[in-house]
Amino acid sequence: MTATDSQAGEIYLTVVIPVHNEEESLPLLCEKLDATLKGLGFASEVVFVDDGSTDRTFDVIGEMASCFDRIRAVRFRRNYRKAAALAAGFKEARGEVIITMDGDLQDDPEEIPNLLAALRAEDRDLVCGWKKKRHDPLSKTVPSRVFNLVTSAVAGIRLHDFNCGLKAYRREVAQDALPYLYGELYRYLPAIAHWAGYSVGELPVKHHPRRFGRSKFGAGRLLNGLLDLLTITFVVRFMTTPMHIFGSLGLLSTLSGSLIGGYISYLWLETGTIQNRHPLLILGVLLIIVGIQFFSTGLLGDMLASVSQRSGQTPPISDRVGPDLRLDSPTSG
Repeated sequence: MTATDSQAGEIYLTVVIPVHNEEESLPLLCEKLDATLKGLGFASEVVFVDDGSTDRTFDVIGEMASCFDRIRAVRFRRNYRKAAALAAGFKEARGEVIITMDGDLQDDPEEIPNLLAALRAEDRDLVCGWKKKRHDPLSKTVPSRVFNLVTSAVAGIRLHDFNCGLKAYRREVAQDALPYLYGELYRYLPAIAHWAGYSVGELPVKHHPRRFGRSKFGAGRLLNGLLDLLTITFVVRFMTTPMHIFGSLGLLSTLSGSLIGGYISYLWLETGTIQNRHPLLILGVLLIIVGIQFFSTGLLGDMLASVSQRSGQTPPISDRVGPDLRLDSPTSG
């Protein structure tokens, strides 16, 4: 259903905003959001997720909700970080389209119509904002460029800004992403969506200097980000076929160890001695042992994947043709 098809009272758009200690920026943000959403011509809502703020953030959201009836909010008892906040926002969202943005006024609410237009016009399932002209210190921009280049190479999709807060999702994309919203894996939602077969695009968006407080992120996140990239690559791409990766590593390791063992055996047969090749012999034995461990890990992973499939866990279905034959569907009288 498109925006023009939405009936009165139905929520077409949900804006999800995780916040943590952003009391100063919220009044202006809510005013800008309300002005933008009023002009869209369909029902919308704003869901704030207070990620355990220690200032008056949640109180300010309550004051704003009394002024703007489209605002809702939930609050965590403590800080669980952004992934958990996004997951809570996705679960609370009632819209067919979900837009995420940060609450520090660096993301511009006026970009919301542009994201919606790109989602519809380009027939995308997810549209990422791209902070083409970025107002951040070098301690953030340089690691970000490295992160985006490496992530693009691994993910197989070229995006300039995987971690931009401004993103537009079709509802099914956000729901399918919920199992991966932990730690800091939210930064890879475009890659996860791409691997799942969804269409992903990007759109240059305005970015503003930070007006209040200090950034909560810095260069130290680069190493964590690369480690998370390895995690999500294994979890998403090789979860159902673990033997493909572990079996390949096991084969390479075992073959290398066997070649070393063959060379040592040749020396012993020809000369009656291994000619002080003891370290090389130990390396060969270790490679064979490690190869066997890789094979064992891949086999166990394949067994777990098989159990998961037998238990009824299937990939998400994107469309259907013909009658709905699910067991829980109503039958005709």
